[in-house]
Amino acid sequence: METTSAGTAMQQQQQTILINKNETKKMKVMVAIDESDVSFYALKWAVDHLFVSIGVAPETSLEEVGMLVVVHVQQPFHHFAFPAGPGGATAFYATTSVVESVRKAQEENSAMLLSRALQLCKDKMIKAETLILDGDPKDMICQAAEQMHADLLVVGSRGLGKIKRAFLGSVSDYCAHHAKCPILIVRPPKESHEGHGL
Repeated sequence: METTSAGTAMQQQQQTILINKNETKKMKVMVAIDESDVSFYALKWAVDHLFVSIGVAPETSLEEVGMLVVVHVQQPFHHFAFPAGPGGATAFYATTSVVESVRKAQEENSAMLLSRALQLCKDKMIKAETLILDGDPKDMICQAAEQMHADLLVVGSRGLGKIKRAFLGSVSDYCAHHAKCPILIVRPPKESHEGHGL
């Protein structure tokens, strides 16, 4: 009798190992987009390579594979300007109506970008969530990835040279050094490098 119960316990343990081996963790992927073709190329790449190719097995639904979050960061609007030339130390402040106009335009632009991103996901039957943030894209993308516990952050690269990157900075370069999760920087094919990106 002892052999039978030991044999049954071993079978149950093997079944548990097989079940745990077959379980996959749903991956949370965050893709940062802006107005550039480069960032939309990165989104398309992520959808095609991280979701569609994984979900082709008939027994696996795309929702079981993971979650896609598309994030867009609106740059803060500076309410003042310093004119160049003599007497340029005097600041000009924007009126309330100008500030509201700019905010409305930013919101419309963000809505249009996220709508385009969601359509790209919908065309591939991928369910995605969107997130609009205000602030410096470099910091906000890294903070959002950390707060949402993203398993992977995907950004596009506009392919700045070393000198331009030193002067202008690069969102993808900053994220590569400061994000708390793995990051995938997607470079577009050479002919697509003309559009600005992250």
